Amino acid sequence: MNLLTEKFKGLKVILGSNSPRRKQLFSELGIDFEVIVKDVDENVSLAMRPEDLVMFLARKKGMAFKNETKEGSIVITADTIVALGDKVIGKPSSLEDAADMLNLLSGKKHQVITGVAIMSDKKAESFFVRTEVCFKPLRPEEIDYYIHQFKPLDKAGAYGIQEWIGMIGIEYIQGSYYNVMGLPVKELYEQLLKF
Repeated sequence: MNLLTEKFKGLKVILGSNSPRRKQLFSELGIDFEVIVKDVDENVSLAMRPEDLVMFLARKKGMAFKNETKEGSIVITADTIVALGDKVIGKPSSLEDAADMLNLLSGKKHQVITGVAIMSDKKAESFFVRTEVCFKPLRPEEIDYYIHQFKPLDKAGAYGIQEWIGMIGIEYIQGSYYNVMGLPVKELYEQLLKF
């Protein structure tokens, strides 16, 4: 028996994310849900640690659903960033920007941090998960091929770990693979069981 299926039977569960990867991963939990996307300004000029930033943005996205969090409903929102030292790397604005980001990450360790917010009409919880990722030194031809054959513009750090560049370029990860895809599924599962 799926513990979450039983726990959330009859509840309205909303995934507040436009990410096809989050939708795919969340669907694997076996809960009936619907995707509703709210337009939230993600530009933040506050000087925050990366962990605080993703939690702030996940909660901000969740607050946009205040009217939907009626009795018997739960909203789940998330935000993922890439951090290279103290430098936060978001989504690229162009293919040139994507190439610059991948060149920056090439041959280095970086962190992928996802903040998740879970909200109902009675309470709100949030948490973050951090994964360390190390790229091999990437050849210019590899970066060029990836940015032109795949869709780096909707991904933090300009890459998807599950795509070609992840397969040929990542030397190791330490932590949750699914977190790098955009949703730390195991940690979310445990949080939902307690929620």
